[in-house]
Amino acid sequence: MSDLSVRNRSHRPGADGPEGVRLQKVLAQAGVASRRAAEELIAEGRVSVDGEVVREQGRRVDPATAVIHVDGVRVVVRDDLVYLALNKPQGVHSTMSDDRGRPCVGDYLRGREDRLFHVGRLDAETEGLLLLTNDGELAHRLMHPSFEVLKTYLAEVPAPIPRDLGRRLRAGVELEDGPVKVHSFKVVDHVRDRALVEVVLHEGRKHIVRRLLEQVGHPVERLVRTAVGEVRLGNQKPGRLRPLNRAEIGSLYAAVGL
Repeated sequence: MSDLSVRNRSHRPGADGPEGVRLQKVLAQAGVASRRAAEELIAEGRVSVDGEVVREQGRRVDPATAVIHVDGVRVVVRDDLVYLALNKPQGVHSTMSDDRGRPCVGDYLRGREDRLFHVGRLDAETEGLLLLTNDGELAHRLMHPSFEVLKTYLAEVPAPIPRDLGRRLRAGVELEDGPVKVHSFKVVDHVRDRALVEVVLHEGRKHIVRRLLEQVGHPVERLVRTAVGEVRLGNQKPGRLRPLNRAEIGSLYAAVGL
């Protein structure tokens, strides 16, 4: 290796030596554990780098390129990547700007230096969880139908709900652009002539939940997305942004095989 290539490697972003940063330091900076605890994780064979289990304490890695897993869960070690959850209010469009001056997702990101984009869309009248990131590879996989990442919705619909509706939805319903099946369906609540139902599916076609429930005779009156994979909306208030925690980010990576 030439002297020039050695110098270039030593000046890569995040590198603190000619071969990168010590693995235990990277884990500590990522919030996985203290350096001492990270050394124990490495000694126990619970850490892998680029698919290889690492037990040596002196291992150095490049945080900009290394793929690191702890107990099988990927750890994000790049400090330039951002992962946010927005509880999108009703009436807000899933765009970063709107030439007609309508409320949009970009309104909630003003003043941020990061160039973020939304992972998929929610129509203007649908509320709930929308993920925002600058991690292009993860976003692409989350949106690609082949990875079948589940999305959970709560829908308010007219009652009563037939007992066989869940079975029909799981078996598949024919729409104008092809059949659709749900992963699961259940009635959450029922008050007089209104019912609250939970629909879980991996489909991402436009207005898919609304079209599906209307097709079976239960047009949606209110729709909220409550989860994407294992990331849940919880009690997050409408219009609020929050960073995803390490476990949530790891679950999204696991869902798409990264």
